[in-house]
Amino acid sequence: MSLFDAVRDHVVEHHDGMLFDLAFAFAWVIVVTLLFETFGAPQLVYYGALALGVVAYYGFVFSLQHAKESQ
Repeated sequence: MSLFDAVRDHVVEHHDGMLFDLAFAFAWVIVVTLLFETFGAPQLVYYGALALGVVAYYGFVFSLQHAKESQ
């Protein structure tokens, strides 16, 4: 199996999840950028808020899975 085949199989198998991940990342970066450009916060705080997107993503996904399981 070539690398191309492996990547294609992975994308086909995880298509919906990858689109959700990409949409969340774009939304997080856009919201954080708009907020920090509006209020003029220091650059270090901006980068910290971008990094907190990782924590926010896993928290959101965990709570979404928990809500689906409890139904």
